[in-house]
Amino acid sequence: MAPSSRTTHVVASLLLAGAVFCGGCGTARRRPPLGPAPELTGQAAMGEAAFMEKCNRCHPGGEAGLGPALNDKPFPDFLKRFQVRHGLGAMPHFEKDQLSDAQLDAILDYLKALHQNPTRASKPGA
Repeated sequence: MAPSSRTTHVVASLLLAGAVFCGGCGTARRRPPLGPAPELTGQAAMGEAAFMEKCNRCHPGGEAGLGPALNDKPFPDFLKRFQVRHGLGAMPHFEKDQLSDAQLDAILDYLKALHQNPTRASKPGA
């Protein structure tokens, strides 16, 4: 690994570790229902399907489960991408043949939709 690549890897790992250990693994933040969730379209709808297949087991509906809640984390996409591709702690890494870049982009769009409308997680397919 090149020195600059190694430094980037170490810095990103430290940022993720800090984020996870500074509240990322706490109790899920449950929000009261805010009304009907809007229909997901396009990229976010494809992301919901990919999320349910690859992520929902540990992050049910974007909330905390085996892994931390994802729908209330304002982390930048590059950190989320790094976490998915490299893993950290109990989080496994996903190679591109397991989760394509297009699927990962769609999942990130879905997580943005969850963050903007938290009732979506409690009513999948609504």
